[in-house]
Amino acid sequence: MNLHSFPDSPFKIQLSFYQLVAQLEKQAAGPASEASNRARALLEEVAQCPELVDGIHSTDHIEKNEGLIRRLLTDFFPSALTMNEIKAVNLPYVDLIFNHTERFKNILKAAGPGFSFSIRDFDEHQFYVLSCCIILNEFYGTSLDFSRPLFYDIPTADGVIKHYRILYNADFLDIFPTEKAVPLTQDDIDLLLNNYDDLALWKTKFPPDSWILKGFAIMTLYDATVENAVSIFKEKLLGLNTDGFEDKIQSIFRSIYRIPDIKVGFTLYNPDDDHFTTDPFGLQQMNSFIVQGHKQNAANKLLCSTSYACVVKNKQYFAVSDLDEFLAADPENKLAGYFYKKGIRSFILAPVVKNGHLLGVLEMVSIRAKELNSINANKLEVVMPFLTDTVERMLAEMQNEVQAVIQNNYTSIHESVYWKFRKEAERLIVHHHAGKEYNPHEIVFRDVYPLYGQIDIKGSSEVRNSSVQEDLLLQVKTLSQLLKKFGPFEGIQEQLRQFLFDLSFPLRAGTEQQINAYLVNDVHPVLHSFGADTAVQDYFAGNDKTYGKFHLQRRKYESTIAAINEKVTAIIDKAQAAAQRVYPHYFERFKTDGVEHNLYIGHSIAPKKTFEMQHLYELRLWQLRTLCKMEIAHHALKPQLPYPLEVTTLILVYNSPISIRFRMDEKRFDVDGSYNARFEIVKKRIDKAFIKDTSERITQLGKITIVYSNSIEETEYLGYVEQLQAQSILDHEIEKFDVEDLQGVSGLKALRIKILH
Repeated sequence: MNLHSFPDSPFKIQLSFYQLVAQLEKQAAGPASEASNRARALLEEVAQCPELVDGIHSTDHIEKNEGLIRRLLTDFFPSALTMNEIKAVNLPYVDLIFNHTERFKNILKAAGPGFSFSIRDFDEHQFYVLSCCIILNEFYGTSLDFSRPLFYDIPTADGVIKHYRILYNADFLDIFPTEKAVPLTQDDIDLLLNNYDDLALWKTKFPPDSWILKGFAIMTLYDATVENAVSIFKEKLLGLNTDGFEDKIQSIFRSIYRIPDIKVGFTLYNPDDDHFTTDPFGLQQMNSFIVQGHKQNAANKLLCSTSYACVVKNKQYFAVSDLDEFLAADPENKLAGYFYKKGIRSFILAPVVKNGHLLGVLEMVSIRAKELNSINANKLEVVMPFLTDTVERMLAEMQNEVQAVIQNNYTSIHESVYWKFRKEAERLIVHHHAGKEYNPHEIVFRDVYPLYGQIDIKGSSEVRNSSVQEDLLLQVKTLSQLLKKFGPFEGIQEQLRQFLFDLSFPLRAGTEQQINAYLVNDVHPVLHSFGADTAVQDYFAGNDKTYGKFHLQRRKYESTIAAINEKVTAIIDKAQAAAQRVYPHYFERFKTDGVEHNLYIGHSIAPKKTFEMQHLYELRLWQLRTLCKMEIAHHALKPQLPYPLEVTTLILVYNSPISIRFRMDEKRFDVDGSYNARFEIVKKRIDKAFIKDTSERITQLGKITIVYSNSIEETEYLGYVEQLQAQSILDHEIEKFDVEDLQGVSGLKALRIKILH
């Protein structure tokens, strides 16, 4: 019986374990031990089956000796890993596979009895030539690199195609020539290297059965479904107008999401008239769920107000995990109503965005609730860039080359430094058109003065923990009462009592995740069996993150943080227009639990303008005044907040110029060099610092803290404070103190003044 997958092969296969047997003989000859005893016992069995050494030529021999082969390979197939590894005995490029691990067996069982192995895109020609290349490398000393990723495509029980990368361990294989082997000269080898496609030539130099391949190999598979599906997706996008395009794309998304009947659609967006439309350029092969059978329609009519704001305005994913719940909350929603009639129960709308412009919407729909949601919407991140580029290619003939280089190599660039990126892009394009290589210069601005300030929301972590605790207490208590209606459920009730006990203490790290995981995995499936009960439906409605009562306190916390950040950032963003008129400077801000900002000012940022220190002084006064206004605005907003969270305000004065460099890997500016890093070190450590020799923080509610290093800076800022005192923005009492020594930083001082509300 032929052990090959193809009719012809340069190899005569002798499936043999002679190398393992040789190792056993060495063990058996050693001192008495458990290992030597085991080796002798195995050798006695092998002696009864000489074909295991001489060479197996039939699959019947494999089946006959299955148990002994498994025992021989125990060290390579440990039982502890049998449910983890996907491994079996194999020969390279051959579909004869046996001695599978249990996980491998389960995969094959799920694939069904009709499944047969075949390496993807691997034909007889490749098999023969690559087999010859093995001989050339092993016997003739060539170093041909013929490796490429090989894959098996194996379906799951529900029809989803999973992609497994194949890896071979050929340490136990040897190659020997037979009397049919043709001796090769260097000229012969050179001829072969230039004639990959001439199979007849290869068969002349390596006749069938002219070499012996003796031994065995171990094949390992690993699940590369997502990565491989993305690769296939990129390939299929190149054939946008080919027949069956939609089916191929849907198959790829089904592999990524592991949902056998997921459907994918696409709708183009026309920004000129705010319309959704079916694609006139070829994407019409993909169904559009949004346009509801029309050629085009106004986007705000097709989408509900929530999805329109999310997808069109904010250009974010919009996901509905349960259409029944969504319609219950908004029965008049036209989009949800239309999807519901089509049998859709969960869906994701993903905006396809390029350069801030909405190009279209990728649609994914499922007939089952919960299968598509805001969590697994993030899986689309791996494919959206390729879809975006393809749609852009279809819609735009050409983009400004300079803008394209900036977009591809950098990120959104602040107006004050855009000129330098543009010049670098222009140089790159000139070299590219001339056919010359060019390594872009790094974008560095030297001798700039940094300004740093922050408004920090105090106690935000404690309030969040408290809100989580309150929500979970209500949910667990409600759940405990609800379960009493249907049965004792003693095991669950005992765990719920333990949760209530845990929640009576300050929230520990991981408690929220632990409780949620238990409820979702162990309790909710029980409740689903009573799904028709009104109380059960009310419970699940209460668990809705957007509207449910079990997330009320967390929503209040999140809306509090968002409201504070929105209020204070609006002030500093508006004030930036005036600040840029003082002197062009680089500005960036970050929103976390509060808002912090960096400013960098110097001649290198605006080389066409004369920079004087007075510009820096004016900007420092602007910063101080703006931060005070931000804190005052927060104070006015506080009575309207769900949680009356307080803030502290801080400025760090740094009088030495530094250099900043654009970090390509992070797509942002950062200080350049170890000497300049001191500024970043101080920034990171100062807000949690204490007044020297006390346990009092340097920041305090209702006051602004100014941290500095020397008397010159103190005098300068006292002048600014005096101006703001005259404008009734700051109180007349000024605190002065030393800041505790921090790691790597000492000698800092601070002023602290009350802000008048």
